[in-house]
Amino acid sequence: MSYRVAVAGASGYVGGELLRLILQHPELELGAVTANTNAGQSLGSLHPHLPAIADRLLVETNEANLAGHDVVFLALPHATSAEVAKTLSDSTLVLDCGADFRLEDPSAWEKFYGTPHAGTWTYGMPELTLAEGGKQRGRLRDQKRVAVPGCNVTALTLALAPGLTAGLFDPTDIVSVMSVGTSGAGRALKSDLLASEVLGSARAYGVGGVHRHTPEMEQNLTKAAGVRASVSFTPVLVPISRGILAVNTVRVADKFDFETLKLVYQDAYSDEPFIQLLSDQLPTTAAVLGSNNVQISLAFDQHTGRVVVVSAIDNLVKGTAGAAIQSMNLALGLAETSGLMFGAVAP
Repeated sequence: MSYRVAVAGASGYVGGELLRLILQHPELELGAVTANTNAGQSLGSLHPHLPAIADRLLVETNEANLAGHDVVFLALPHATSAEVAKTLSDSTLVLDCGADFRLEDPSAWEKFYGTPHAGTWTYGMPELTLAEGGKQRGRLRDQKRVAVPGCNVTALTLALAPGLTAGLFDPTDIVSVMSVGTSGAGRALKSDLLASEVLGSARAYGVGGVHRHTPEMEQNLTKAAGVRASVSFTPVLVPISRGILAVNTVRVADKFDFETLKLVYQDAYSDEPFIQLLSDQLPTTAAVLGSNNVQISLAFDQHTGRVVVVSAIDNLVKGTAGAAIQSMNLALGLAETSGLMFGAVAP
């Protein structure tokens, strides 16, 4: 069976990755590709790496152009997906790659995004371990509305969730510093992302608990731990186009044993097709570039009583577009890995 899919916001980086993944998916047929200010332009002018659809023209993002599809991906700016989603049929599977429907707490949304909360959709992170047992995967079957996780959130959550679920980490003392590529900021021109400002330099941003991914991180880790989690998160912009390298540290709980921790992660992730646990090397962004993979390594700092979990993802694939396709597969009852079983590409 073939599913006809539309991509709203197809001109951006995430939109381009969705198009690439849709074209290689054996059960998807590309329908409408829409944009706002870029409507009328050809896909070839914005995504020259996709020659098979270079002549396709972007059309306006509206109800008429998005109607009649089995699946609609919303790759739109934060706080804009909700209005578009209202126009879509209840029978259409809609996956929002923005933040509009990720948070469960309206006050957290209003604090970090400054607009009314639009609601909460089923969360699209299949591998997330849950304190009550099982994983988030079981909640995605047959869903029609899915909120795709934030990219930084994915790098932290998958790094720490198993240890929290097993009660081996202190959920109140979590620190994450992430090196983030420039594509994480989107395609819109920003003066602080110009080559002259980025090349040869690195700088922190969103410092002091103000980054918008913070409440989503805490929401996920609280679900994993079963008690409230607290995260200190600092992203660092580095001169690479894509990728996230997260160095996450957490204080260990009482009666912690590192060998037990390693067994916990093996049990949680050994059958996960997109998660690779490394024992003799550390994750790198180059090793996951262009793939839906996550690399994770564990280390125990006995001097400070903290575990260091390093993780690496491609922010545009596992961080967004790949996660959306993975969740779509589950919601439609397809093989979870369909269209995603490819390795990293050369940097």
